[in-house]
Amino acid sequence: MLVINVHAIDKTIGGRTIFSGLSWEIDEQARVGLVGPNGAGKSTLLRLLANQDAVTGGEITWRRGLRVTLLPQHLPGDERSALQTILGARSDLAQIEAAIQRCEAQLGDPAVMADLGRMDAVLSEHARLLEQFEASGGPRLENDARGWLNQLGLASELWELPTTALSGGQRKLIGLACCLIQQPDVLLLDEPDTHLDLAHRQQLEQIVRAFDGAVIIISHDRYLLDETVTSIAQLDGGRLTLWEGNYSAYAVERELALQKQAQDYSAQQKEIAQLEEAIARFKLWASLVCNERHARQARVKQMQIDKMDKVEKPVLERRKLGLQLRSAARGGQKIVELRDVSHAFDDNLILLGLEETVWRGERVGIIGANGAGKSVLGKLISGQYEPTSGMVWRGPSIEIGYFAQGVETLEHSSTPLDVVRHAKAMYEGQAVAFLGQFLFSYAQCRQPIGTLSGGERARLQLALLMLKQPNCLVLDEPTNHLDIDSAEVLERALERYDGTVIVISHDRYFLDRVADRLLVVDDGALAGYVGGYSAYLEQAELIRA
Repeated sequence: MLVINVHAIDKTIGGRTIFSGLSWEIDEQARVGLVGPNGAGKSTLLRLLANQDAVTGGEITWRRGLRVTLLPQHLPGDERSALQTILGARSDLAQIEAAIQRCEAQLGDPAVMADLGRMDAVLSEHARLLEQFEASGGPRLENDARGWLNQLGLASELWELPTTALSGGQRKLIGLACCLIQQPDVLLLDEPDTHLDLAHRQQLEQIVRAFDGAVIIISHDRYLLDETVTSIAQLDGGRLTLWEGNYSAYAVERELALQKQAQDYSAQQKEIAQLEEAIARFKLWASLVCNERHARQARVKQMQIDKMDKVEKPVLERRKLGLQLRSAARGGQKIVELRDVSHAFDDNLILLGLEETVWRGERVGIIGANGAGKSVLGKLISGQYEPTSGMVWRGPSIEIGYFAQGVETLEHSSTPLDVVRHAKAMYEGQAVAFLGQFLFSYAQCRQPIGTLSGGERARLQLALLMLKQPNCLVLDEPTNHLDIDSAEVLERALERYDGTVIVISHDRYFLDRVADRLLVVDDGALAGYVGGYSAYLEQAELIRA
């Protein structure tokens, strides 16, 4: 059964057409991954489906009584606590409670008590509201809110803090609880995995799989899409294309479809060229001998071209990052060695007695819960931090290139042009052309780095690593702000890279592609596993069994 029908909608923002004539039918058990390049209008489309924005043209219709909730991409937080925020999501119950209180105030009014007709009407309304409050889950609301906070793994000591004091991942969990407590029929999730660690991403998958209704997810986490969706909606160039299957199936089918489209386009262009040659020939003959038969044949051939169902020229290779990573020097066999390394902030011990060696050419993934100390470990390895005790030994010929999760290595008042020319001597035109390989426009090359988006700053860090040519890379959440196409370019570049890679990531698909062993940071210690994320899951299951 259809729950939302999108019919030929247009959306224009600031004179720019986001999409035109877009149609989509969404059924009550849909499990859809909404993908497309940055700026394609994915978040805009979710806001339209949630009725939080208006279409410029066309129409969206919702099934009568349909409850739709949207988890937005950005949740800034406010002075309310987590519990207050979730309770506030049920504004419908607050309205019913207010109406109940008004009825109770009327029942205490002497004028109403003296009028039996009014008294009966107020009592009937009061009973109806109480029944509606009960049916809508009012008496269970606070218990349900606490239940969701427990299920989502938010520590109880954080429940009463203002949400502005919480991390981005914690606010994301609260936002998800706000959506779920409304008991929606349609759940719209815009980048729900952002800032979540691996454990919470697994919880998110379980919640989505168990949800009894339609789900539409925007995500760059390909593993999440593989585990939760049964179809992909690709939004690109203002057009929506639907594909059956999860993300991996979509990637294969899209590639096959593009190849077939390329073959069909080439064959049709050859046919059109032959018809146009015939038209030119008949027109020439008609002009030489004044023969109407030749002119008529030319018109017939032109009609054949006009009536063709034209095959669009496929975009086989969208403009992508020009990332090529290589090392300037080979380096020694032993890259980094942790010797009884401990680290603490004030009296807060983060890492204790670590012993680990990374060898040349290894691809090491570092995983663990948020706050476990993964970024601290990355900074110790790269030399950003010195250990509280113990020693981090680095090979004498090892040059480490560091990618910071919080982009703190970039000077926000500088421009991309400044930092690139500082990293390597080059003319301004050369620097602009180089930044163009990383999808920067001429204007963006001259903008302060502080005004750039997270994705643009991530691409700038990758550009600097390409210029530096280190023989060891330490990357802290490099795919966080990259779209899927850019993440795949980074994966291919790392596969071809001739140095050593140490990467901290929650991107499970990325870890499967890049890592050949994992280090799990837990309770201040390290545990090692051979293989990528999927292999780690299997080994961890065997250990638990």
